[in-house]
Amino acid sequence: MTTPLTIWEVKAIKAINPSAEFTAPSLDTIDWLNGTAPISKADIQTKAEELRVAGEYKITRANAFPKFSKQFDMLYNDITNGKLDETGDWYKAIKAVKDANPKP
Repeated sequence: MTTPLTIWEVKAIKAINPSAEFTAPSLDTIDWLNGTAPISKADIQTKAEELRVAGEYKITRANAFPKFSKQFDMLYNDITNGKLDETGDWYKAIKAVKDANPKP
């Protein structure tokens, strides 16, 4: 039984060659169409892993931020308290998320 291409493998092929045309029941059986230069399995796997890590990072980081309503409340309170700088609650909350989830 063959394993179908993952979304990351498809995205990897398109990231390596945006005009690539292919059919692929699996990573081991890619048919390159209309003169598309073949891409090695190793190159596809490497790029797919890179894209997967970047994609997971974005989701994890986005989910870690406080909801917008909470952020607006923090900003309002920081403005009211004269703390629209690095001492404010909003800044500290956002910095904590960015520090815990650095960009790859």
